[in-house]
Amino acid sequence: MAAKKSKKRKIKYKTIIILLLFIIVLFLVIYISKKPLSNIYVTGNSILSDKEIITTAKLENYPPYINTYFINIKENLLKNNYIKTIEIKRKLFGKIYINVTEYRPICIYGDNLILSSKQRVSNIYNIDYIPYVINNIDDIYDKFVEKFSLIDDSILLKISHIEYKPNDVDKERFLLYMVDSNYVYISLSKIEKVNKYNSIVNELENKKGIIYLDSGDYVEIKGWHNPILII
Repeated sequence: MAAKKSKKRKIKYKTIIILLLFIIVLFLVIYISKKPLSNIYVTGNSILSDKEIITTAKLENYPPYINTYFINIKENLLKNNYIKTIEIKRKLFGKIYINVTEYRPICIYGDNLILSSKQRVSNIYNIDYIPYVINNIDDIYDKFVEKFSLIDDSILLKISHIEYKPNDVDKERFLLYMVDSNYVYISLSKIEKVNKYNSIVNELENKKGIIYLDSGDYVEIKGWHNPILII
């Protein structure tokens, strides 16, 4: 009777290699997730400092990568009245990127800073480059903030003071005192005309006057009898 031949089992090298790679990847993931953050990058902020944002996000101790939950970071940051939106991204080697969108400061009203969110906040950052409101606007406050938020930053910086100046015809009329000594009358319904201020001033050729954008679109030049129509 012939002896039976024993079958040799083939070693499945491919399976072993895949298993080893899986173990290595798993080890690396665990190692990286438990490793503290190496860098925190903050962008988009102009009022709040990087340090303040990192502290508010509770990341000042550079916690392990695995403990940086986006939802917690966002909840912590959005408690700050100056912060509008947050975008967070993680990258390799323990890096985290926080992009901040802040509410715009519109004006200073009394002891408060008025933000584009319509919130009145304490001016803890001593912002003084935006216009001051010199009289009471409480009756028209919400619409005032909504409309003045449409003014470009470059033009807003050229306004020194804002006075609520309603008349019998227009209850939403304001007088703007410009830093270059011009005056501008504007109605809230026409507020975006103020964004043309630079081109209007260029037509005056260094002359000073009162610019009426609330009605008629004309300029009264100081010392002149006839107004100049603005095209």
